[in-house]
Amino acid sequence: MTVGALLRSLPPLLHLVSVPLGWAAALGHLCSGRHPLPILWIMPQTAEPGGSNLTEALLPAVQLALQHLSRQPAPLRNYQLQLHFADTQCDNAKGLKAFYDALFYGPKYFIVFGGLCPSVTSIIAESLQGWNLVQLSFAATTASLADKKKYPNFFRIIPSDNAVNPALVKFLKRYGWNRVGTLTQEVQSFPVVQKDLIKQLEKANIQIALTETFSQDPCESIRNLKVNDVKIIIGQFDELSATKVLCCTYHLNMFGGRYQWLIPDWHQESWWSPSGLVNCSSQSLLKAMEGSISVDYETLSAKQIRGVSGRSPQEYQREYDKWREEAGVESSRLHGFAYDGIWTVAKTLTRVMEVVRHKERYSIHQNFTISQKELGQMVFEAMNETNFFGVTGQVLFKDGERIGTMQFTQIQGKKVKIGEYNSITDVLELNRKIRFPGTAPPRDQTLVRPQRKEINVLLYCILSSVTILGMLMASAFLIFNIKNRSHRHILTISTETVIPNMNNLIILGGMLSYSSIFFFGLDGSFVSEEVFETLCTVRTWILTFGYTLAFGAMFAKTWRVHAIFKNVKLKKTAIRDLRLVAVVGGLLLIDLCILISWQAIDPLRRTVEVFSLELDPLGEDIALRPFLEHCENTHMTTWLAIIYVYKGFLMLFGCFLAWETRNVSIPALNDSCYIGMSVYNVGIMCIIGASVSYMTRDQPNVQFCVVALVIFFSSTVTLCLVFVPKLITMRRDPDSATQSAWYQLTQGIKRDVEDTQRRSSITSVVQTSSSRLYSLQTENQGLRRRVMEVNKSPALIGWFESNMDFGALGRNKCRTLPQNSRTSRNGAKDINSPEQLQRRLSLQLPILHHAYLPSIGGVDASSASPSNSTSSLSKHAAMATCSYSHVPTRL
Repeated sequence: MTVGALLRSLPPLLHLVSVPLGWAAALGHLCSGRHPLPILWIMPQTAEPGGSNLTEALLPAVQLALQHLSRQPAPLRNYQLQLHFADTQCDNAKGLKAFYDALFYGPKYFIVFGGLCPSVTSIIAESLQGWNLVQLSFAATTASLADKKKYPNFFRIIPSDNAVNPALVKFLKRYGWNRVGTLTQEVQSFPVVQKDLIKQLEKANIQIALTETFSQDPCESIRNLKVNDVKIIIGQFDELSATKVLCCTYHLNMFGGRYQWLIPDWHQESWWSPSGLVNCSSQSLLKAMEGSISVDYETLSAKQIRGVSGRSPQEYQREYDKWREEAGVESSRLHGFAYDGIWTVAKTLTRVMEVVRHKERYSIHQNFTISQKELGQMVFEAMNETNFFGVTGQVLFKDGERIGTMQFTQIQGKKVKIGEYNSITDVLELNRKIRFPGTAPPRDQTLVRPQRKEINVLLYCILSSVTILGMLMASAFLIFNIKNRSHRHILTISTETVIPNMNNLIILGGMLSYSSIFFFGLDGSFVSEEVFETLCTVRTWILTFGYTLAFGAMFAKTWRVHAIFKNVKLKKTAIRDLRLVAVVGGLLLIDLCILISWQAIDPLRRTVEVFSLELDPLGEDIALRPFLEHCENTHMTTWLAIIYVYKGFLMLFGCFLAWETRNVSIPALNDSCYIGMSVYNVGIMCIIGASVSYMTRDQPNVQFCVVALVIFFSSTVTLCLVFVPKLITMRRDPDSATQSAWYQLTQGIKRDVEDTQRRSSITSVVQTSSSRLYSLQTENQGLRRRVMEVNKSPALIGWFESNMDFGALGRNKCRTLPQNSRTSRNGAKDINSPEQLQRRLSLQLPILHHAYLPSIGGVDASSASPSNSTSSLSKHAAMATCSYSHVPTRL
């Protein structure tokens, strides 16, 4: 007859532990003369649907423990454990009724032994304190029972579900995994275990990357783990959900050398066999779980040490199997805990009874008694102090929880033990059997290697070499300018000999602009972070000053030409180079004020732009995270707008000056064409450069190349437009070029002065003409008086003709006059004769013509000077003679 059949034949309420009929007599013999200790054993008698009867499988271990106890020396052999069975049927109501009936109808129990179903066990354990009883369970692993505020009198010899968490943390630390994720099923006690695990991980400074839970379909949670780059995954779910998890893992390719799964250790054989709930074959599930590691409590110690019973765990295993086979029951993985549980109860009660006996013997009271509460407290303290080596390892309690040994197993085609963790010593021992699918243990996350987007060294060297050539060209222009500083062609617009012209400042500005290219190409790969941040400011200042020097000096030159040739009032204008230098200095002062304000209020800082991950092309568990350094501040747009507006106004002013001086006819002074070309070049290059630079902000090589070329070509074209024409002119013919330039200078100045005089105000012309007219009128009156005197004296007319020779002048200029006069000397007395009339007209008309023509514009201002009066008189006399030579004789 089996043990189960025997138990079913006994009274259901309360009875001594039953054994086969042949063993009962032996136990009775062993118990003769021994003090009985009643123990209440609560367990479900019936098996779960589709499962084995756990009580039936554990009974051989209990009987074996009682037999071994009976053979122990005193004081253990002086006491007999009487186990009274109560069937809880894994039902809360029935279990609680069976427990109360046992307490009401049975003897005074010292300890409650057993407890399997979590719900029934928790109800009974919560009421133990009121009954002054202590419970020891060998099968209830529910983590919630570890709450000592709610279950203060509950002990368990089997480690709880939370006991695996310290072992997991130790294992994670062994391989340096500091970032994990959890996948928890929302059933049973898994959420409680997860909560405790999170506390343990946080205490160990292990990052919890993601915590996922599921109730039905785990695929979405697993997908989230993959998206968040979780490589080490701690799973907490049952066997049925395990097949779903592994199937999703297989389809998402989250297995192999790049992932490590830490899952519970399920003891049901072939639990991975696929069911209709998953779309995976057995081979797929086995492939997905290959290399996974499980951690669970150790059911039987692997140490070859004889324990409290005088037997090693291996010897006990052989005896248990023999008894089990004789009883014809299946094996249970909990039998070792049931065996050690009986030993724990026996040692605890023996110790308590010895203490009670000692107190009774030495008590001063004749009738010594002890209360149930005192007895319960003594049992509680003795249980807490239990410490021995059993078949499951060292038996030791801490706050009612077993401090046992955790074992690690790995799926390597089959389950292989790879190590164990001793909770007492906090030591993890791993053997060489552990094997990872990859060449090494997987990383806890994709190894992210920061990769600076840096400027290529070769590109930097090439552009630096080109920049050096530009600076050498600028130096050559500077030498040429200084060497020929006294040359007339160089001094065409300069008034100083110490400072030849503003061209030196143009060259200096170009060289500063060139030098900024070197600083734009220095990033974090060349300099430290502190130096890079300093360079952010330095290159901005250098480029700003270089631009102002170059174009400020060019525009200052043009302003001087404009000031000279647009002087309407013909005032003497002398603008020296020192004054132009002061103008450039003023522009630089504006730059300085803007830059100092910028630096003081919102300085440029080093900022890092991080880009998305890039997977390693070699397929390793490595990813590259590019980053790029920038020079930025909070109000970058505002400060750049101020600079751009200021420089834009400067360029517009330069364009205005170039337009105003476009008609200056001196080539050496008229730079309007070159200025326009420079402004156009710089404007177009800046627009293109700014646009391309912004669009290639994440490509430092392209951005640096564009910025460098814009600066280089802008500076080079500007310098060449200023100096190459001078070099060509000087090279062709230095002497003639100089003379021609000087001649063009003088003639051009004369023409510009004449144009300015013609454009003088009407008021000035009227005043000058009125003054001249008044003097001529006075002179005319004097001449009239003389004409009257001549008319009165024929002899004076002859004298006047001989001195002024107007007749000869008339004969030379007018061929219509007769060459031989028919008059005689005697006819001079007739003043009305044609000859006398002609003589008078030849004298009077030139005088009148000379006097009145200037007032009506007949004579230009240059011929109205006194130095030209004689020649003018002769000229106009001849004209008058010609004009009136055909006067009729009858006049």
